Amino acid sequence: MIDVFPEAATIEDGELLLGGVSAEALAAEHGTPLVVYCEATLRRRARALAAAVDGGRVFYGVKAFANVALLRLLREEGIGADVASEGELAFARAAGLGAEELVVHGNAKDERFLAAAAAAGSPVVLDAPDEAPLAAEAGVRQTLVRVTLGVDADTHEAIRTGHHGSKFGLPPDRALTLLADALAAGIDVLGLHVHVGSQMADFDAQEETIRRLAAFAGRCRAELGWVARVADLGGGFGIRHHPNDRVTDAVQLATAAAVTARASFAQAGLAEPEVWLEPGRSLVGPAGVTLYRVVSVKRLPGRTWVAIDGGMSDNPRPQLYDARYTALSALRADAPADEVVSVAGMHCESGDVLIDDVALPGARRGDLLAVPATGAYTLAMASNYNGVGRPAAVLVRDGAVTAIRRRETVDDLLALEA
Repeated sequence: MIDVFPEAATIEDGELLLGGVSAEALAAEHGTPLVVYCEATLRRRARALAAAVDGGRVFYGVKAFANVALLRLLREEGIGADVASEGELAFARAAGLGAEELVVHGNAKDERFLAAAAAAGSPVVLDAPDEAPLAAEAGVRQTLVRVTLGVDADTHEAIRTGHHGSKFGLPPDRALTLLADALAAGIDVLGLHVHVGSQMADFDAQEETIRRLAAFAGRCRAELGWVARVADLGGGFGIRHHPNDRVTDAVQLATAAAVTARASFAQAGLAEPEVWLEPGRSLVGPAGVTLYRVVSVKRLPGRTWVAIDGGMSDNPRPQLYDARYTALSALRADAPADEVVSVAGMHCESGDVLIDDVALPGARRGDLLAVPATGAYTLAMASNYNGVGRPAAVLVRDGAVTAIRRRETVDDLLALEA
């Protein structure tokens, strides 16, 4: 099981250590639930993905977890930011990212957001039929056009984005019109953007999408005389959340995407584009571990419930996407896992179940559970359901701990009341 934990995770004298710090020490100092990020894993993955594009550019999908400290760390490794709201743009700007290090997204960008993007000087991905004149009026100088090419990804339906009828992008004929509108408005259109889906376990759907993108780029040249200089291939590379998951490594997928794009454009008689990628989950997901305290155990006929002090308010992915996780008893990590239990959240929903079945040493109140691969879309999707504050987050490396997000308090929640 330890292989789905960050690379700096070890077990010593039966206890889980993260970045050289004991899980119990982290929980005692910072409380639970607590999301712990391994700096070594973040940096290694950032460097590997940056190298995979071989001269292209990598933008972190900030929706995976908007955090100034993480953005600064990734920037140190040459990673920019893909932002899809004014808030995400503000996080990136607070982290010191400049115009060339950002790309702005969104299927519902209003005038205010476009103005903020223009003020930042960043490229904007056009997504809606009437967006070109709005972008020009706002002062946006560089854009890409998002095209939806009708490829169905083999992933959960809620995170498919490249199929016909998707809310994202436009089908080829309408994307061509949008491109023409942008050119007529005097905007510098850098290239084309595609994204087929999230948590992709293999390369099949993305390969077909990239080939169709090259063909569409050829059509753009033939009909408009415009040549794409950038091929933004999105992200969506999957990670392992559970020991039994079979997922191709993100670096292999990124390398294949870049190679395929260059080859496909060449086969279409087009100049080699600059390849952009927008990974989110694959950058930060494997680096995160969430620590929970067990607050009750109910052994019932047919099922044992282990209730923790968090749940769907800090990680709604099991309810949204049927996401599957595993857990380790952090203080008895080398004890025999001789009891199969279900890990339930604390919320007033029967569906608030984090893990349906996991083998643990006989569970008891006060145990500390560690759930790996929770660095993406956990805190990002966290809520205040049942009046619960969102968790804290820390960064660990070589025995040092840095707080990167404080825990929300009841006072924080009440401060929003009018």
